[in-house]
Amino acid sequence: MNTEQLKQLENDLWSAADNLRANTDLKSSEYATPVLGLIFLKFADNKYRLAEPAINAEFAKHKGTRMEKSIADIAIEKCGFYLPDHARYDYLLNLPEQADVAKKIKEAMLDIEKYKPELDGVLPKDDYIPLTRTDKTIPSQLLKNFSNIPRDASGDMLGKIYEYFLGKFALAEGQGGGQFFTPTSVVRLMVEIIEPYKGTVYDPACGSGGMFVQSQYFVEAHRAELTALGEAHDQDQLFVYGQEKTGDTVKLAKMNLAVNGLRGEIKQANSYAEDPFNGFGKFDYVMANPPFNVDDVAV
Repeated sequence: MNTEQLKQLENDLWSAADNLRANTDLKSSEYATPVLGLIFLKFADNKYRLAEPAINAEFAKHKGTRMEKSIADIAIEKCGFYLPDHARYDYLLNLPEQADVAKKIKEAMLDIEKYKPELDGVLPKDDYIPLTRTDKTIPSQLLKNFSNIPRDASGDMLGKIYEYFLGKFALAEGQGGGQFFTPTSVVRLMVEIIEPYKGTVYDPACGSGGMFVQSQYFVEAHRAELTALGEAHDQDQLFVYGQEKTGDTVKLAKMNLAVNGLRGEIKQANSYAEDPFNGFGKFDYVMANPPFNVDDVAV
């Protein structure tokens, strides 16, 4: 998929999701969470689908032996999370008309959290029921809208779609409250300047975690270059720390880390007044887009 096709797909998906503003009584800040939750689920399902053959092969190889493991444990080792059958995107997409789709989505999110403790309490669950107040088919409509994302789409492409939606919601709602979404191009430039090949990266105003994702892309590209040259390189040596004052945005950042296979920790805290990581001298890299537009901060 080229850049033009990707942009068209992004626009089509946004138009479909933006219909919620016309067809429900929710504000953009309220429908952002269920929309991004389904994008997360599609993202996760695509990644799981790629790892599934290896997961099933490992399970079959050791079944009935002393080395036997549950398929959930194997999935977490190879993919970072486990998707039970009823949490798969196609299962939810193809539910019968009479099914309570909002309830089924909630059950799927609960079980994803069950097998991924880092996501406990993070994924949207009760957010889909309010969508049905005026039209019970809206959760199903959203599932159909995001099914247009190609099944083989992964990595950078789905990351761009995810960040595109985060940016659109920030423009629709956040800037009115003084919050700004850092463009991906700016984040990429910052990452290329500091070159965080490995170690710890800290963002004191991490938002949805876009800087961490770009750091991961940079590290992966660097590893690919070393592999092509036949040189050795470290694996899984990047660990990220972030803090963000808004609870909903903390949840989005944790989802972003999960679907991109990043190791790290995100905490809710006000950077002007709190230091939850006791961070002085602790991190190898610090990168941030500070909220310069905030006035009257006590120092």
